[in-house]
Amino acid sequence: MTLSYDLYWSFRSPYSYMIAPRLVALEREFDVKGVIRPVYPLAVRTPEFFETRDPLWFSYFMQDIHREAAFLGLPFRWPRPDPVKMDFATRTYPKEQPYIHRLTRLGVLAAEAGRGLAYLDEVSRVIWSGEVDNWPEGDHLDEAARRAGLDPAVINARVEAEGDRLHSVVEDNQVAQRAAGHYGVPMIAFNHEAFFGQDRYDQFRWRLEQQGLARR
Repeated sequence: MTLSYDLYWSFRSPYSYMIAPRLVALEREFDVKGVIRPVYPLAVRTPEFFETRDPLWFSYFMQDIHREAAFLGLPFRWPRPDPVKMDFATRTYPKEQPYIHRLTRLGVLAAEAGRGLAYLDEVSRVIWSGEVDNWPEGDHLDEAARRAGLDPAVINARVEAEGDRLHSVVEDNQVAQRAAGHYGVPMIAFNHEAFFGQDRYDQFRWRLEQQGLARR
């Protein structure tokens, strides 16, 4: 029997980028399938979250993401540009955002086409690996979509035409995420249990094995 889990995931989360390759490998080798549920990042959903953080939260975060990427053997650099536009002088996030809403809605379309995890993995590599500057320009995202098995012309047209519907799907995902046990990303929900953070992958795998995880 195929085991199923829900994946709550953000294109602005470096830790989301870091868990994606392991989930791709897991699904390739074992009879398990994720329901991919993209959400907007906290900087868009609840920007006030960052206004109350101790300065040590930011310094530790920046240290940890580089260390974790090195530990996992993943190329990494903070994106150029950031998927979420930020005013560094005030450390606030403008309401008008040029990238993140479209990215997240494209992720929803990919999930609906059954290519969600592949799309998240390919696009996050473009954004976070440090191998691409100006990732929104040119054909970087289109080529990532093709590698994920999608027709970029189709999803680009649909993301514009179905913006309101896709936004509603993302909002529903965010409600479901909290109901499943957490608000952060990446978050896996499996068998009524939440696994928040890419560093909970091994515990998630352990739970799958307890439920009879089988090789394909």
